[in-house]
Formats: sequence, C-alpha cells, structure tokens
Amino acid sequence: MSPENDDNAPRLRPRRLRPPFLLAFCFVFGLGVGMVFDRLSLKAFFPSDAVANFRLIAEAWNTIQRYYVDRSAVTPQNLTYGAINGMVDSLGDSGHSVFLTPGMVKELHTTEKGELNGVGVQINIKNRQMVIVAPIDGSPAQRAGLRAGEIILSVDGRDIAGMSVDEAVQHISGKAGTPVELGILNPKTHHVRDVTIIRAEIKIHDVTWAPLPGTDIADVRLAGFNEGVSKELRAALMQVQEQHMRGLILDLRNNPGGVLDEATAVASQFLSGGNVLLVKDAQGQITPVPVEPGGLATNIPMAVLINGGSASAAEIVAGALGSAHRAELIGDTNTFGTGTVLNEFPLPGGSAMLLAIEEWLTPDGQSFWHKGISPDIKVEMPADAEILVPVNIKGMSPEELQSSEDKPLLRAIDWVQQQIQKQSTVTPPPLRQHFATRQTSVWPCRPPQAVCLSSDPRRVRQAIL
Repeated sequence: MSPENDDNAPRLRPRRLRPPFLLAFCFVFGLGVGMVFDRLSLKAFFPSDAVANFRLIAEAWNTIQRYYVDRSAVTPQNLTYGAINGMVDSLGDSGHSVFLTPGMVKELHTTEKGELNGVGVQINIKNRQMVIVAPIDGSPAQRAGLRAGEIILSVDGRDIAGMSVDEAVQHISGKAGTPVELGILNPKTHHVRDVTIIRAEIKIHDVTWAPLPGTDIADVRLAGFNEGVSKELRAALMQVQEQHMRGLILDLRNNPGGVLDEATAVASQFLSGGNVLLVKDAQGQITPVPVEPGGLATNIPMAVLINGGSASAAEIVAGALGSAHRAELIGDTNTFGTGTVLNEFPLPGGSAMLLAIEEWLTPDGQSFWHKGISPDIKVEMPADAEILVPVNIKGMSPEELQSSEDKPLLRAIDWVQQQIQKQSTVTPPPLRQHFATRQTSVWPCRPPQAVCLSSDPRRVRQAIL
C-alpha cells in the first residue's frame, strides 16, 4: 500500500512487523516451531537480551520501506549494509574496525598480494572526508604531487563528501591507461587544485633501499607490511652488508601497516632478544610476542623515521625498537595510533567485518591505541616538502641531499653518524659484527596468516585506489 492511499500516512505510525520478523521473535521467546530451529541455534541469531533492539531495527526498516520518498534508494542490500556499518561505527574504533562490502573485501585481498589497478593512493575517511594517508612510492599519485594529509573533494567533477570507501574505490579506481580528475584540497594552505592522473597497474614494492650520498649509511624504506616483506627486508640487509654500510635509517613514514607476523619478523631483524610486543585480549590477558632469533642487523647504529602516516604494523616495529633503546625515533608528529589486531569475519554474500580482537602494547606495556607513538626527536617537516625515498636518493649528489627539505631525514643522518663515531671510539668492531653471519640468512617459508593489522590505512576505514 502506498503512502498516498494510506489514511494514517500523515501520522507516520510504524507498521507492525511483517510475518517473518514476528516468527523470528516468537522463536526467541520459545513460542515457535522447535522442529525448524532449536533454542541453541536461535540464541546465536537473536540473543535473549537483544530482542527489543531487533524489534526496533525491524520497525525502522519497515518505516523506511513504506514512507521514504526516493524509492530507488530503498533496497534491502543498502539498508542491511548501512545497518551493519552503523553497528561497527558505534564501537568508536574509528579508522580501524570496519564493515567491508564484497567489493572492499576483494580490494583488500588484492592489496595484500601487492597488486592493484588505480592511481596508487591510500585513503582514510575522517569527518566524512576522503583524506590521503599516503601515495604509494613510484605511483601515478606520487608523480602527480599528491601528499599525505590532503583531502579529495571530487572525482571527475563529482562531489564525494560523505561517500563511502566502497563508492570511492569504484569512482577513483579503474582500468589502467584511463584518466581520472581529482579535486584536491591542501588543508594547511587551503589551496584547491584539480589533478588529472592516468590510472596504471601498480605493483607495490614494500622494501627499497639506497646508500645516502656522502655517507656510509643505508636508507631502508618499508612502504607496507604485506606478505613476504620480511623476506624482502632480509635480502636488502644482505645487500647493505655487502656494500659495507656502517649505519642504517629505517624509514616507516606513510607506512599503513599490514600483517602481524610480518611486523614481528621485521622487528626481529634488528633485535637480539626480548619481546616485539605484548598482546592484550578482550579478557585483559596479556601475551608476549618474543623476538625471533637470527636477526641480520642487531648491532648496526640506526634511527627510525615515523610520521602521522605510520600505522599499525609500522607502529609495532617503531614501538619495539624504541622500547628496547635499539633505535632513536625521529619524526614531525605522533604515529597514526591504530594499535589493535584485526580479524576478518566473513559474512554471507561475500561481505565481511574487520574487528579489533586484541590490543597491542609496546614491550614495556605502553598502549598507543588512538594516541600513537611519539618521536624521541621531533623535527618539523616543511609544509610543501617531499619525503625523500630511495628511488630519488639514488640520483642525488651529497650537496643535493644536504640541501633537501626532508629535515627529519637529515636529522636522522646526523644522529646515526654520531652513533657510528661513538661506536668506533669505544670499541671499533670488525665491519661484519654489525650484522649477523651469513649462516643465519636461511629464510623459512611463512604461511599466510588470517590475523592482520592496519591503515590500511588498508585494514581500516582506508583503501588503496
């Protein structure tokens, strides 16, 4: 019956529950047919203490179905996904626990493999705005000058304020070789510009490195913690060893995180003992995650670069190295502050929920959930300055490096050089003692793990486009 023909429509009284809902609630109260569902199975779907709330949801559903004017918007799937998304949002785990539509699940699994089509930018929803967490190294987005913290206002002239992550993925991602125009706001300067980017097939390279010109320090960058990143890091550390580097800077800036086991394995490359992190479950029980033996770079002087785009697994590594006083943390601001272990719970129809099931603590018991990790040395990054990455550093002269605007990197170079000097003055060890011997380089295969972390900006209200 349409509202036009309903005499009671002006009063907008809620309709009675439709028969399926009446039957469901009757079952919960033990008045239904036991031959179809037993009481135990019903409890799994309709907890006895939530009957009134399910009835409220059903009445809201029926009211929308009956009276909402835009009939094209009233679809069962939209209402269902919206309700689940609202439930997860109500947990207050902003930017982490999240409901995923089937399209988002596919995008997540594709990203975990290090492959995607699009412009190569990580986004996160904050205050109903699409905020750039970071452009992927070497991506079309990075080449177009997109920066962390900037806001995407429009796609091909269409305002995207309030758009879901799934909708953003559909509009910004696309076939390689096709253009997309993004309206970009710089929140620091309030300047708005239109940027046309050609989509491409993007292969995510999580580990890159380069010698810093004019020094014997290696700049090792981790752009993410996808499956296999620790194996890539070990290979890079062997190259660092072969080129007789005496110091190391681990760059975790704009790193959205990834798989928990990879974070443990990466931190273990630089630690000789102790714990990488502590994990606290929903009951408050704390379980230590120990360092894995066989690290390749447990003695070399090092610093770690962090910023507001360092999230999840990147924070675990930074927290482990900082707590152990293994490295100095240098950056312009606190890290992102995700700090929980996510587990993927599949739902019917291909959708899923990523829920925080455990909280991680640094080895000294500190929580940084929603707060982030503070740098030991705070160095401001100029507003329009670009982060130097190995692909750019390789073509620079020592003078060009020193005149760059990447102030945190320059401060890290100074700090590591001081540590090299102290180490040489106190006990000048043979160069090989900076690293583990080559016998420890055997790499055990690691099976994929269901438990992951993120940033994402990719495991959070975040996607890579």
